[in-house]
Amino acid sequence: MSLPSRASYRDIPLYSPSKVRCSIDLSDNTNLFGMPPAAERTLRETAASQVTRYPVGYAPNLKQAVAHYTGVDVSRVTTGCGSDDVIDSTLRAFLEPGELIAFPDPTFVMMSYFSKVNGLRFAPVPLKADFDIDVDGLLATGAKLIYVCSPNNPTGTVASRAALERLVENAPGIVLLDEAYAEFAWESHLDLASRPNVLVTRTLSKAFGLAGLRVGYAVGNPTLIAEVEKARGPYKVTGLSERIATAVLSEDVPWMKSLATESLSIRARLVAELQNLGLKTLPTEANFVMVPLPGAPAVAERMRQRDVNVRAFQGLKVVGDALRIGCGPWNQMEAALGALREALR
Repeated sequence: MSLPSRASYRDIPLYSPSKVRCSIDLSDNTNLFGMPPAAERTLRETAASQVTRYPVGYAPNLKQAVAHYTGVDVSRVTTGCGSDDVIDSTLRAFLEPGELIAFPDPTFVMMSYFSKVNGLRFAPVPLKADFDIDVDGLLATGAKLIYVCSPNNPTGTVASRAALERLVENAPGIVLLDEAYAEFAWESHLDLASRPNVLVTRTLSKAFGLAGLRVGYAVGNPTLIAEVEKARGPYKVTGLSERIATAVLSEDVPWMKSLATESLSIRARLVAELQNLGLKTLPTEANFVMVPLPGAPAVAERMRQRDVNVRAFQGLKVVGDALRIGCGPWNQMEAALGALREALR
């Protein structure tokens, strides 16, 4: 018997980065310095009843902590199972199947995936030669929702303030600004969330070191937030995740800022070492670097054979083949550089 399936899903592949396990994994841009102190304490103090019962719907304590951290009213906050869940919920909330979204190319790989599973059409618009967003190109699509990631994943480059302001002023619909790496950047654009057509998403997976707990949030106009809440459902953040994330946002911001600063110092050392190898990195304001390199997938495979995992990309618009290398403690970077030297021979 043939089982029913959605025709539009048949050609959608699962998200599947390299599954090779390596002792040093610099492939996902997460915090490699250990968990926040408040997270460790909260785990020890968690009672069984907090595991066996449903959490309070829509994570009110976490919303309050996010509101305090970002300096906005709690009515302007929604949360989710990572910022990718908030992004996915936003597409469902505002777009009917068949409608169009636009985004820079390259950008967060899940955007095309979320578009497909939600039955949407999408228009990738290549980044400009200087890696700023092409505002005219994005607007020309007429898309009902325009997504911009800044600092951008996978390039690490940023959209200029002037470009973002012009995009927001002229967009025919919603601008979804993904600031997953905001804590590493020179400038945040969270203030744009005060505009009626802007949602800014962020995550606790990167600088805050909670990737395994899957906690993200969005800030925006209360009217937009209410629609996203409808699309996401009441229990997208577990009780344990809410409890830990609330404690971390309340107590560990200085810890996070200290490690973010250390990551940027390590990034500068890494860029210098890569230059010594004759490699030029893209300008970055994230906790990773992108290295254009012909044959990058094969180089990454040789690095995995040496127990180091980095992310390889092939044929990216504007960039070509490239390696994306996350920044962790310097002993891990030294091992990665050693593996890269051998892989380039």
